[in-house]
Amino acid sequence: MAEFPDPAAAGSGAPSTAVEQARAAAVETAGAPDLVGEHLGARPETPSAVPVEGDLGEVVTHSFASRLPGYVGWYWAVTLARVPGEEQVTVDEVVLLPGEQALLAPAWVPWHERLRPGDLSVGDVLPATEDDPRLVPAYTVDDDSADDPQGSVVASEIGLGRERVMSREGREETVARWNAGDFGPRSAMARQAPGPCGTCGFFLPLAGSLRHALGACGNVYAPADGRVVTVDYGCGAHSQATLVADDDAEVVRSARYDTGSFDVL
Repeated sequence: MAEFPDPAAAGSGAPSTAVEQARAAAVETAGAPDLVGEHLGARPETPSAVPVEGDLGEVVTHSFASRLPGYVGWYWAVTLARVPGEEQVTVDEVVLLPGEQALLAPAWVPWHERLRPGDLSVGDVLPATEDDPRLVPAYTVDDDSADDPQGSVVASEIGLGRERVMSREGREETVARWNAGDFGPRSAMARQAPGPCGTCGFFLPLAGSLRHALGACGNVYAPADGRVVTVDYGCGAHSQATLVADDDAEVVRSARYDTGSFDVL
């Protein structure tokens, strides 16, 4: 909290009179005398930012330390005023303000910015905003605004089925996220795979502009079964990772005994 000059009186009364009047107003607002601490000082307030001719009176704000539980570093600010030509001093305002060492709540963040992947649970509804940059109208290839009533009518009439589709920004963001995930080329599984998913018979490419970068795995024994994978991901269940029978291998048809620990008589 900023330093205040020495306490000043508002009006013709003595400084102690102004301080006591301000303290009484703070106590009335706080609800109990023990919630208002020591007097921290007073400062004159500028009545107007624009110079005005004539006497506008005196306005002084007195500050008192706060002893409210949970409000460490806050202070009571009581503003006293005297109307020109009047002897009586009135209380303009009593507020609780944070000082420099006050504990403050973090800045409010909109819910759609606080949401994280995995937060959505059964029964939750997550509506998409009209200005979501990941979505564009289905009736155009450009990234126009999705909030276009006339365009929505056109999309319905020509039977596109969906009013909005993913924008280029949305697709690029998705590809980057999946590339960096567990089923991307930099995962430990992919680095040890005998071949990439793009050459696997169980690989089901996506339709549209992402078919050359992404697809779904259809191998029931693969760790990515039923999930989207990148074409350069891979695992040990690759369709070409077959075992070749060795015709020269000896086939043993008779019983064998371990004679290392006893003598055969």
